[in-house]
Amino acid sequence: MAYRFFTPPPARSATGAVAEVYRQLREDFIGPAPTFQALSVAPDLMAATWTLMREALLAGDTSRIDREVVAASVSRANRCRFCVDAHVTMLHALGSHELAEVIATGGTPPSPRHAELAAWAEASRNPRAGAWASAYPAELTGTLLAFHFINRIVSALLAPDLLPGGLQRFPAVRSAGGRLYARTARAFVQPGDGTVGDAYAALREVTRGGGELLSAAARETVAATVWWEDGRHPDRPADWANDLVRDLPASERVGARIVLLAAFAPGAISVGDVGLWRLGHPDDADLVRLIAYGAFTATEHVAGAPHVAGTPQVAGVPRVAGASQVAGASQVAGASGVAGAPRVPRAQHVAGALEGDGRHA
Repeated sequence: MAYRFFTPPPARSATGAVAEVYRQLREDFIGPAPTFQALSVAPDLMAATWTLMREALLAGDTSRIDREVVAASVSRANRCRFCVDAHVTMLHALGSHELAEVIATGGTPPSPRHAELAAWAEASRNPRAGAWASAYPAELTGTLLAFHFINRIVSALLAPDLLPGGLQRFPAVRSAGGRLYARTARAFVQPGDGTVGDAYAALREVTRGGGELLSAAARETVAATVWWEDGRHPDRPADWANDLVRDLPASERVGARIVLLAAFAPGAISVGDVGLWRLGHPDDADLVRLIAYGAFTATEHVAGAPHVAGTPQVAGVPRVAGASQVAGASQVAGASGVAGAPRVPRAQHVAGALEGDGRHA
């Protein structure tokens, strides 16, 4: 597995909150996946991302196949090849071999239920244009929002291939990988202490800190662009981003450019962009937080369409899978907002879908 801009510390050296998240990943998922290793340089962000993914994608009684259909279909809409391959492999692990390969090739699933879920998930890339909404329970809506965020993190920080030479693109390899993870994928995961809505709100609070790395003018540029462009894939992302930041002071352009690319075309963030950013912010954690801010701003645009409603404050933050020892996750509720950071509104019905217990199919 190749990381694009830095190599995170090995999982075996982890301590504290990072070690606890890795323990839970081994217990409930497939181990310390590369996405979470990349996020480990910012432990609170890693913990909050895992909480949302666990509660939305893995925990409870909602069909895991339905959730994997949503995860893979959102990933297709966001052009995250890594995530498409990963979740197609998980569909193989769940025994849905034909469905897995139909989704891998961009076809329409034969089941009306799965076809509807796939179309709903793909339409969320451009929510305002299509008046996108969610009538699905918390786990499905939460899975969709989680992967709008995770797709962007993955595309920004990881190389696109799961296996050397893109071997995972061969159906036989995906099927074999599925057999390897079949027992884990089919195991019941007990829900944690909080709802999917709690987990989403916690991730919002953590990612808001990345906005502190930008000026107020840069944040306003990002917020306005995310609203106006409505998920459009730029034809020439580098030129597109340069044009959008040209009126900002020179010292503010590279950060705003990285955030815009994280929101729209994260794979287009270049070594040159990161090199310029590191002149003033050498820490890997700052780079990850900056990218996460762009990724979550785009995710909030999906959560906020098509109607405008006030963004609720975080009333409480769930413990990760019931483990209060994950440092940082339990501190998010007290985190202050970022002065001047845009609050992207979200839809009343989407908020309701996330804030119910949603423990049903």
